[in-house]
Amino acid sequence: MSTPLDANSFLMAGGAKSARFEQPGAFVVGRISEQPVVQQQKDFSTGEPLFWNDGQPRMQLSVTLATDQRDPADTDDDGSRRIYVKGQMKQAIQQAVRASGARGLEVGGVLKVTYVRNGTASNPRFNPPKEYAAEYTPAAQAELNTPEPAAPTGVDTTTGEITAPAASAAPGQPDLNDPAVKALLAQLQGQQRQAASAANGGSTEPPPF
Repeated sequence: MSTPLDANSFLMAGGAKSARFEQPGAFVVGRISEQPVVQQQKDFSTGEPLFWNDGQPRMQLSVTLATDQRDPADTDDDGSRRIYVKGQMKQAIQQAVRASGARGLEVGGVLKVTYVRNGTASNPRFNPPKEYAAEYTPAAQAELNTPEPAAPTGVDTTTGEITAPAASAAPGQPDLNDPAVKALLAQLQGQQRQAASAANGGSTEPPPF
């Protein structure tokens, strides 16, 4: 059993890496970049569709996130990570969505899923199940939480008019607006006047030639 895809989903599908939760504390967080899709689970080894004992298909929710994660070995990695929601993870995300006041996951919402601990194995031959915690921010709230880009230098943030930036000293040159530099220049000018006066016999008037 499979869920039909719309034309754009079919065109743009693929490319996202599966999110990995290898150790407790591992997490993935990002904006939902595609409409979540319900699909049938498949056997990891054979790729065959999975069914419950009563013949009903085993379903899962595929959620694609735009994240900051990058694989250094993959130059084409754009940060897309896909989460396959089922079992206890589904319950954790349900609780997070309800706590946010949203009615479900939506494109633009921010989802964070964290592997917090191992549960108790129902069969000693199997690995213990992973347990997850989730946080969800609806798209509208996530948009409000996104900081606005800083205004460029020399632009009035109220009127949008371009203003001239204050002049600054070139690298390695003294800043003539610095009070300490002004005081030093005044001192040097005074010394120069005194030297000129002494050369003119004590007169501060310039020589008549």
